Amino acid sequence: MLCGALNGIAAAPVTDVEDAVTATTQAGRWRGQSRDGIQRFLGIYYGDDTRQRRFQAALPEPPWTGTRDALHYAPRCPQAVTAQRAVDTTDMSEDCLSLNVWTPDVADGARRPVLVYFHGGGYANGSVNEPVVDGARLSRRGGVVVVTVNHRLNGFGFLDLSALDAERFADSGVVGMLDLLLALQWVRDNIAAFGGDPDKVTIFGQSGGGAKCATLMAMPAARGLFHRVWTMSGQQITGRRRANAEQTARDVLQRLSTTPGTAAASIDTLMTAPMSALMEAMRDGTWTPVVDGRLLPRDPFSPDAPPQSAELPMVLGNTHDETTLLIGKNEPTLFALQWPQVAERLHHHVGQFMQGLDAEDVVARYREWYPAYTPSEVFFAASTAARSWKGMVLASDRRAAQGAPTWAYYLHWKSPQDGGRWGAPHTLDIPLVFDTVAADPLTRDGGPAAQQIADQMSEALIQFARSGDPHHAGLPDWPGFTLPDRPAMIFQSEPVLMLDPRGAERRLFEPAAYLQPGT
Repeated sequence: MLCGALNGIAAAPVTDVEDAVTATTQAGRWRGQSRDGIQRFLGIYYGDDTRQRRFQAALPEPPWTGTRDALHYAPRCPQAVTAQRAVDTTDMSEDCLSLNVWTPDVADGARRPVLVYFHGGGYANGSVNEPVVDGARLSRRGGVVVVTVNHRLNGFGFLDLSALDAERFADSGVVGMLDLLLALQWVRDNIAAFGGDPDKVTIFGQSGGGAKCATLMAMPAARGLFHRVWTMSGQQITGRRRANAEQTARDVLQRLSTTPGTAAASIDTLMTAPMSALMEAMRDGTWTPVVDGRLLPRDPFSPDAPPQSAELPMVLGNTHDETTLLIGKNEPTLFALQWPQVAERLHHHVGQFMQGLDAEDVVARYREWYPAYTPSEVFFAASTAARSWKGMVLASDRRAAQGAPTWAYYLHWKSPQDGGRWGAPHTLDIPLVFDTVAADPLTRDGGPAAQQIADQMSEALIQFARSGDPHHAGLPDWPGFTLPDRPAMIFQSEPVLMLDPRGAERRLFEPAAYLQPGT
């Protein structure tokens, strides 16, 4: 597929595609395909090739003549293999600013709600080129337009060089977020050509994708580009500090030096180095949007929820056993702990989130509250509450303090994978909200129970996109999140509304200062 076509240059001839459909954007015409009643367009470029604009704001995709194929996913951003999840290192390119669209019909003149998804993997890894986030079933179920977005990650998107060259790289600490802004501008300007309503855009994301949503809520340039927000196990309380980011940049330049022990490479070397060399030099960096005082003028959700987004409806969610996957996948011995080991493992893995708390006392509290829990279950429950849940608690409480329209949910349904050892882990809600249970190992063998939860959650997302309220007929009454009651929907075999779920755990960790990972 042609990438970054030059002005005045005709696109390559399209292939002969059965059930072809076309849509015309401001830059040119794209050819997609109709399958099972849904029209899909894969690998649409919303931004120009970033190879010539490393660490700088991307430019929109330039116009072309003719018709280009949108039949296959475009390359993903360069990224390293992580310990948690093996990443396919093929099909990567710095020409990675692409999105995918699923719609019931491009030509019927309808203006449908639009759902724009940002993927997880922190700010370092991941892509939307995966079956689990295929938007066809969600589009068909709700008569909505689904958009999924790829953008620059890790150092390509968040290497802050502003302290070393402020003239050229003033935006470098947040260019990955600027990519998302560019994608949302593309949606505003073009989604009507795909049957979508640019005035009814919901952004949603899981883990790092949810954190990206939270960060956008505090970026002035994002105001008006979306109208609702749904986050899953992904909050961004604070952003990265410039002094810390500057040290990362200097470390990258040192690693990029051609001769070990010699002076660091120059910034100009960064601009000309092969992609593979940059990937290696940036492999061990910490990547989070930098609070630059301008594009991201403040911490996203500290000391309060962002005032600029107080009127936007928002749903925040969390899974019951986040850390079985986040921590346990890489340390199988955590599933066979003995009581004397639990406090030490808590201190090792989540000590930074337990400041001022005694790990032995935390274990004793959990044994009192949940006497049937095994040592491993206590570890995963406490580490989830301290590490992963705390960000959601802070974000939802701060939204409620604003009087902002907010809803909370918890996913308690447990995956049957591997005999149920994972419980309700991090990422479990992705196939459930996308209604793609057959595409994910966590839900594939869940049978009717998994589909029932998918029905509940995907319908809630669709209703939220339509009306700004996630309640639907298949759920109990779901009031907005307020203090001090903290009502939350519990997604399980029979959904139920609970007030202040796990309130004792919340109060236990309340005194501990929360340190956002990566900041």
